[in-house]
Amino acid sequence: MKVLTSFLKVKSVEGDRITYTYSEIDETTGKVVSNNNRSNFVILDKTLSEHVNAIEQWITENKLIED
Repeated sequence: MKVLTSFLKVKSVEGDRITYTYSEIDETTGKVVSNNNRSNFVILDKTLSEHVNAIEQWITENKLIED
């Protein structure tokens, strides 16, 4: 099975891109088959884009505003 280990949203010329890493685990033994596998995609789905924008807005409002 594949287990997501991290992801990052990046602004690129093509549009917002999600890059992510994952590990592959043998479902029977639990042994790590491979790790630090990487892939990415451009966000084309409107609903996904709205979710990413909501996360960015929350970070801006809750973590970037100085007291």
